[in-house]
This record gives sequence, C-alpha cells and structure tokens, in this order.
Amino acid sequence: MTVSRIIAKRGPTDIIACDCTTPVSEVVQTLAARRIGALPVLKGGRVVGIVSERDVIYRLADRGAACLDVAVEEIMTSPAVTVEPATTIDEALSLMTRRRFRHFPVVQNGELVAFISIGDLVKHKMDEVTHEAEALRQYITVA
Repeated sequence: MTVSRIIAKRGPTDIIACDCTTPVSEVVQTLAARRIGALPVLKGGRVVGIVSERDVIYRLADRGAACLDVAVEEIMTSPAVTVEPATTIDEALSLMTRRRFRHFPVVQNGELVAFISIGDLVKHKMDEVTHEAEALRQYITVA
C-alpha cells in the first residue's frame, strides 16, 4: 500500500500550511486552534521546511518569548524531508523512525499535494493488518 491510498480522498483545500514569513506567534495559534502538531512551510508555493511543536519549544527554550515575533523561517526545520504519493507506507514509516519525524509533506512534481502524520500511516497499517487477519480467518474456516 502506498501513501497515495492515504491521501486519495483529500483535496488541496485540506492542507493547512503557512508561508515562510508568517510570525511564529501566528503559527502557534494555528497549531493550537487546529489541534495539530506541525505545518508545512511554503515559499512561492514550494515546501521549504516544516514547523512543529518541537521547533517552537526548542526555540522558546533557547531564545525566550522573543522567538514568537520572528518569521517562522527562522525556527523551522529545513530542508523538509518529503515523500511522494508512490512511497510505500512501510518506507514512510521506516524513514520516520530513522529520522525521528512525525510528519511528512507529500510532494509530486515539486508541488505539495498533502501533509501526513505518523498517525495516518499507523492507522492504514493497522487497517491492512486487520484485513489480512480476517482474510486468513475466513480461509481457515472454509478450508
């Protein structure tokens, strides 16, 4: 199964992102209001980074409240590690584990097409395992 399966029912309007010039305080408001952990950061429509709760916390610890007044490009994680719709769920999970990420921009031909989380990947992996287990149960019952 690939990432394309996860994002199949999502449209471009489902992506919550911010521009690289957005103040960190505004990003914090968006993260809290939407109850999400990260946003892709765009410049000219292209993904240039990701800003997460961790980025904000680390900068608050380093710089104090003054970091809330700077542009998000000063605190974001960059460059963004991205995946494509053709990336398998196992590949994406492996990359997240190795790199200690919890979010990925999904990019196709240089354009942001979706933003996925580890929760999205785990949910689909669990659905796949449940479906396979049920198929095996039915096979055993019939055999």
